[in-house]
Amino acid sequence: MDLSRINELDFENLATWPMPAKVILVTAMCAVLLGAGYWFKTRDQLTELEGLRAHEIELKETFEFKQEKAANLEAYKLQLEEMKQIYGAMLRQLPSKTEMPELLVDVSQSALASGLETELFQPGAEVLKDFFAEQPIALRMTGDYHSFGTFISTVAALPRIVILTLHDISLRPATGGDLIMEGTAKTYRYMEEDEESPGQSDAEAGTTGS
Repeated sequence: MDLSRINELDFENLATWPMPAKVILVTAMCAVLLGAGYWFKTRDQLTELEGLRAHEIELKETFEFKQEKAANLEAYKLQLEEMKQIYGAMLRQLPSKTEMPELLVDVSQSALASGLETELFQPGAEVLKDFFAEQPIALRMTGDYHSFGTFISTVAALPRIVILTLHDISLRPATGGDLIMEGTAKTYRYMEEDEESPGQSDAEAGTTGS
């Protein structure tokens, strides 16, 4: 078809067009329709497809991670049981309930042997935790730096493992260059098997109530 004759085509009477012109027109219309279809429909579907592919990769990675954990579940259980046994053994190295009165006497005597003047050494009521019991002790002692250091070393050398933590401690100068230490010390013991933790008591109360 001679392209110079395109201006001679009658757009109101397409039937008179030569065959090459009709083919070109139909091809152009198909291209426009395909372009419109891609723009309004296919492009969104391709975007959605890419999102689904990314989600599929994420699901595969999650599955592989969970599969690996499931494969190692028995090893994790054995490791957890071993950690529980180690933790239980460490707790049993703490003083027992029957050893606590003797322990408190040892701590008080350690202060005296270290050269500290004990003005107040008053154990308070025990506080039961999940796996151990906490014993607060109100303290007021007078001595020099060396005496306080000797006291800490002596307590650390007691036969049983003694954990002594200090809370709300205040130091102020006393006569003769000494210091007055006042506050609360806390020591700990492990709970016997027949003792109930607060959590156990609450659980039993709930079971009885139901």
